[in-house]
Amino acid sequence: MIPLKRRKVSVPVKQQTGSCKYPQVCIFILERKMGASRRAFLTRLGRSKGFLIEDSYSSSVTHVVSENSSAAEVQAWLEKHTRTSSSDHLLEKHTHAPSSSSVHLLDICWFTESMEAGEPVPVQHTHTLQINPELNGDGAEILMKSYACQRRTPLKHHNAFLTEALEILAQNAEFNDNEGRSVAFRRAASVLKALPHRVKSMEDLRCLPCLGDHSQRVIKEILEDGSSREVESTRQSEQFQAMKALTGVFGVGVRTADRWIREGLRTPDDLIRTGQQLNRAQQAGVQYYSELQRAVTRAEAELIMAIVEAAVNSVLPGCQIQLMGGFRRGKEVGHDVDFLITHPEEGKEEGLMSKIISWLEEQGVLLYQKTTRNSYVERLDGPARSASNMDRFERCFSIFKLHSSASRSGSASTSESGSACDSGCRAVRVDLVVSPFSQFAFATLGWTGSKLFERELRRWAGQEKQMTLSSHTLYDSKQNLYLRAQTEEEIFAHLGLEFIPPSERNA
Repeated sequence: MIPLKRRKVSVPVKQQTGSCKYPQVCIFILERKMGASRRAFLTRLGRSKGFLIEDSYSSSVTHVVSENSSAAEVQAWLEKHTRTSSSDHLLEKHTHAPSSSSVHLLDICWFTESMEAGEPVPVQHTHTLQINPELNGDGAEILMKSYACQRRTPLKHHNAFLTEALEILAQNAEFNDNEGRSVAFRRAASVLKALPHRVKSMEDLRCLPCLGDHSQRVIKEILEDGSSREVESTRQSEQFQAMKALTGVFGVGVRTADRWIREGLRTPDDLIRTGQQLNRAQQAGVQYYSELQRAVTRAEAELIMAIVEAAVNSVLPGCQIQLMGGFRRGKEVGHDVDFLITHPEEGKEEGLMSKIISWLEEQGVLLYQKTTRNSYVERLDGPARSASNMDRFERCFSIFKLHSSASRSGSASTSESGSACDSGCRAVRVDLVVSPFSQFAFATLGWTGSKLFERELRRWAGQEKQMTLSSHTLYDSKQNLYLRAQTEEEIFAHLGLEFIPPSERNA
């Protein structure tokens, strides 16, 4: 007989005191919102640098490190998961004036700075999680939740002078294929957008989540000097401007743009001048470049809506058509126009897209179009892990030729990469998406945005609820079942979140 394999059980290994360079600093890393693998990595990293890190909380702990958590959340977790005596020890220390024996409740930024320095850095105010900030008498501090999908973020806010700077750094990080840094800057900007007041000093940022050390340095410099040298040098750099110009071409991604820049190309005109080989989408992107760079107004979006409604109703009456994206969130301008289409009778939407496209082509509306088929399949054992966050609906990426009084007369450019549209018309990017009625609520939520709000919804679902959320469905891993919904409100309820209307999802 072949012996049964024994399951490997990883038993925490107690760190030997002799291997610690700093025995006076005893760290406990909280797994909450961090995950076991990341906590294990940080534990190994810290111990390799001579830090004393405990596997569980005890009275010997001097520094509690957490990520994306408030002091109240950390205390609640410790009270729930440790012995009462340990919790009393923690709370007792914080009810007295700080001393050398106090337990520090710290954000992960203190730990990362200490790793970079190779020794425990002094605990600064920006490192600490504040205790009961809502009780502060001056009312200046705000207890803000860490997930953007828990917060109401209006379209117009008080801190554009700070968020625009952080978003430039976020975009530059995307250009450099550093998604983690880009998301960190965008999360920081999102917190500032949700504030009900203008930030006037660094004191206004106390207790706010998601404000990493780098973001705080940029904010501090802007508050003190009026601008950030890093932001301005990034904005004016040839690399940033070239990446912005080339990724602005329809059909061009970051990696393609980066390859072209390494070949010495900087602008869409360079692509034509050098005879660069382009696919169909990129050819259209260069041809209509100047028009596609112009903002699309709400008036123009409504004109396109009328065209789409005419097309859909002519081939399948009774459909529901919804204007999506930034316009649904209340924006007055955007860079493209998105529409979601369904039919109340499940299955009638099949084959609809090809009929819509044929109608639009007959009317001379389309300058370019590419259609992808619906590839979504609901699995019995839960959704398969997708290679990307893109949905798999039947979808048409297109460029419309819009004739209207809303189009600027005589806007054709003399540039080689200018618009090919006649005077009095313009090219506009339009996405058409067809959803089965059973998935329409999820598709509506997914296509409303903002991009960060949707990312945070998926993160909340996975980390806090052990669920998988997409623009197609919501799957509960604990119950091993799909949760159905006919409205966005039902989806928020499944996720245990307060419903946030589209106009306040501008994270």
